[in-house]
Amino acid sequence: MHSLFPYWKPVIEVIILWFFIYHIILFFAGTRSLQVIRGLIVLLLVFLVSQRFDFIVLDWLLKKLFGISVIAILIIFHPEIRQGLAQLGKRNIFRNMVRDENPDSFVKQIVEASEKLAENKIGGLIAIEKNDSLASYIQSGETVDARVSADLIQAIFTPNNPLHDGALVVQHGRISAAGCIFPLVISQELNRVFGTRHRAALSLSEETDAILIVVSEERRDISVVYRRKFYRDLGGQELEAKIKELIRTKKDE
Repeated sequence: MHSLFPYWKPVIEVIILWFFIYHIILFFAGTRSLQVIRGLIVLLLVFLVSQRFDFIVLDWLLKKLFGISVIAILIIFHPEIRQGLAQLGKRNIFRNMVRDENPDSFVKQIVEASEKLAENKIGGLIAIEKNDSLASYIQSGETVDARVSADLIQAIFTPNNPLHDGALVVQHGRISAAGCIFPLVISQELNRVFGTRHRAALSLSEETDAILIVVSEERRDISVVYRRKFYRDLGGQELEAKIKELIRTKKDE
């Protein structure tokens, strides 16, 4: 067995390295730093290739670049790193994502709340996180961390509530935050047809695979936005079926 260890050692090292790289990416998911980390991984691969083939100039240049980049990242992305550390403290490494959970319970609560909001001419915007992290948008709102409840959703969107103008984010089957601000799509043609909530939902759907539920206070209708597609005027059963269908939809579809 001892004689086999030298052959297993590289395999174990690769597994450990993969584990740490994967969780570093999760660590920075939803922040601007993620793009920088991806760039550094590419540079690391180039560096390993340069050492393997003895590229002296390229090897020297990359060593200098790595030394400068570490300091630059700590300075430029200090807020994102601090936020990432806070999220890491809350993260369970083995926690399942929303697509692996039974969505029946919280989807029914969202549907019930959406119907009540529409009946009472109250607008609302709900985002359900799938694969793409909404952490950067959650930062713009107030942390809730509560079980998804129709009564709570209605209370949050009740006029004169400090959080009613923003969006509500559902993450891992729980209400993660409320009063969140999403970007607004710039389109004059769209502005004439849809309100602010619809434009915010469309913008987020262009950047992430989140499922967006929009309740219009003017038209008293409910829409779902996913991957820049609108599903409008949905009844309760249609809304529930559409949300469950989109939760099961794979990222590459």
